[in-house]
Amino acid sequence: MTEETMTIRQMCDTFEVTPRTLRFYESKELLFPIREGQKRLFTRRDRARLKLILRGKRFGFSLEEIRQLLDLYYAGDQQATQLSRTLDVAGDRLADMERQRAELDLAIADLKSQMSLVEDMLTNVTTAKDAAE
Repeated sequence: MTEETMTIRQMCDTFEVTPRTLRFYESKELLFPIREGQKRLFTRRDRARLKLILRGKRFGFSLEEIRQLLDLYYAGDQQATQLSRTLDVAGDRLADMERQRAELDLAIADLKSQMSLVEDMLTNVTTAKDAAE
């Protein structure tokens, strides 16, 4: 192993992923480690790609969207196509996340309101019970 490559264990430790995760991304042709028998050696390119994969997953991008964005790196236009498409996908994802947050905010407000009603009902039941005794 050289400083240019990392073993699967080093990748797991560095990026806090499991070997299974790395093998999965390899099987989906998102990572392309050097194979030496059973040994996998990950290059700087693989490390950069894994950072982008993990970031994309954190933002809710599908693996197919991530693959398409990674593949655009080699479009030969100083990444203009890749960056432009990334902005488009990110904008769509941000709109989805904001919509989900708005729905969640409404659900939280509704649940708080319902809990307040139940608390009031419980107070009334407890007060009536105490008055009856």
